Amino acid sequence: MNNLEKTLKLYDYKVPKSLIAQKPRLPRDKARLLIYDRKTKQTWFDRFCNLAKYLPKNAILVFNQTKVLPARLELIKPTGGKIKILYIKKTRGLIWALCEKNLFVGEKYNLNKKIYFKLISKENNHYIFKPSFSINKLESILIKYGLAPLPPYIKHSPLTESQRKAQYQTIFAKIPGSIAAPTASLHFTKKLFKRLKERGIKITFVTLHVNLGTFAPLTEKNLQTHQLHSEFFEIDKKTAQALNQARQKHQPIIAVGTTVIRTLESSAIGNKLTKLIGDTRLFIQPGYKFKFVDRLITNFHVPRSSLTILVSTLTGRKELLKLYQRAIAKKLRFFSFGDGMLIL
Repeated sequence: MNNLEKTLKLYDYKVPKSLIAQKPRLPRDKARLLIYDRKTKQTWFDRFCNLAKYLPKNAILVFNQTKVLPARLELIKPTGGKIKILYIKKTRGLIWALCEKNLFVGEKYNLNKKIYFKLISKENNHYIFKPSFSINKLESILIKYGLAPLPPYIKHSPLTESQRKAQYQTIFAKIPGSIAAPTASLHFTKKLFKRLKERGIKITFVTLHVNLGTFAPLTEKNLQTHQLHSEFFEIDKKTAQALNQARQKHQPIIAVGTTVIRTLESSAIGNKLTKLIGDTRLFIQPGYKFKFVDRLITNFHVPRSSLTILVSTLTGRKELLKLYQRAIAKKLRFFSFGDGMLIL
């Protein structure tokens, strides 16, 4: 057994298929919530609509305002068969994508009679295409023709395509660029925001465009370099100033989602947000000392993933696995459309 397998085995657990959510709860804030207090080791179960009563009145919630692109395209092979590719990134007029099928360099894959993607090379498990259109038109083409990039474990969703696009998007999504949703934020509604503000809790936003760094399977190289795939993040100056002031006043800063933790921790030098725009490859794992984040709201993550490892850095590995088992026993739902937890 190699080092990678030894490490991943420590973060493995079994989820009954019946608990892998295929659609979100509606209204969104009816999602169930596990609350865990690290000091007292106490656990409670409630719903997101009651989140405000578990948070300190002077807390600041930080959300990721990225917007999910409909990044999955259905293309036609030269033989007439259909394939689906997942757009990852664009560089120098080329498009990088993933595909479960084996594709061949030199072949053209058609979106319709006018638009095609010519495969020019492969790099590891990525396919690199030259599109028949100018690369600056990519976003508009994805919006017009693309499908919601639901994760592979959502295999039997009863949702229509328009429902998938709407429900796999936060209500405050603003800046397009992600190929997966910041799922902890999916539980929030206008009504819940109103309750939080009435309690005196402040709301702020940062941006991290979710890509392979968040959801790609871990490799031996990730463990050796302590780095993940690169993801773009940005914090505007006013938000950084507000968060830095809150940190100086020892106000609780609560990250809504692992992408927010990675954004804040990548920006922070000491206990101050300093780098406000850039790319992060930060891989948070046991032994990491948090510089900026106090608490976390997050979903229940896939076994053997970088996200499960990140959350365990706050709770402890054994404690996190115990919490997951309690959630399973209580029939909470898991992964992207599932329920969530608050770590205090």
